[in-house]
Amino acid sequence: MRKFARTILAMLAVGLVGCVTINVYFPEAAAQKAADQFIGTVLDGSAQKTLPAAGKNQPAQDNPPPAHQPSAMLLDLLVPAAYAAEVPNMRVQTPAVQAIHERMRTRFENSLKALLDSGAVGFTHDGMVAMRDAAKVPLSERAQANATVADENRDRAALYREIASANNHPEWEAQIQATFAHTWIERAHAGWYYQDASGDWQRK
Repeated sequence: MRKFARTILAMLAVGLVGCVTINVYFPEAAAQKAADQFIGTVLDGSAQKTLPAAGKNQPAQDNPPPAHQPSAMLLDLLVPAAYAAEVPNMRVQTPAVQAIHERMRTRFENSLKALLDSGAVGFTHDGMVAMRDAAKVPLSERAQANATVADENRDRAALYREIASANNHPEWEAQIQATFAHTWIERAHAGWYYQDASGDWQRK
């Protein structure tokens, strides 16, 4: 009788495995940590020139897992262990991200900070920068200021795309960008301008 029951259970499991959908949720906490570290070393990290590591795997538990219960055995049949054990981390330590980080940090120190301090440029609500008041830039320097804004936005777009790609979840790009957008504004210095959700300029 037990053998018959196990056979039926196995047949049901095989039929249901194809219907099981594994949802890998966007790791908001890990993304926020990555944004804090990246943006912090760009805007305030003059003493720290490199991007710190983030998104490390959690350490293994000291205690062994409990013995399988019948319900757990059924779950193991329905959900392959490789999927059930998947816990997303936010990988940001890649050569491409490091290169973007270095360009953005250098640009901030050489030109972008002055544009933000003057109020000519501000942070947008979508994680980019924009020329807010071109009149604050001397006419002879305006072309270079516009180039700085364009270069910064090109790197920011590449950053959000690269982090999503590095984590094998390109569909996370918009969420990563939203997380960074919030953090850029949160870390903005006093006196800088930023856009609120409606697109209106506000001053920190």
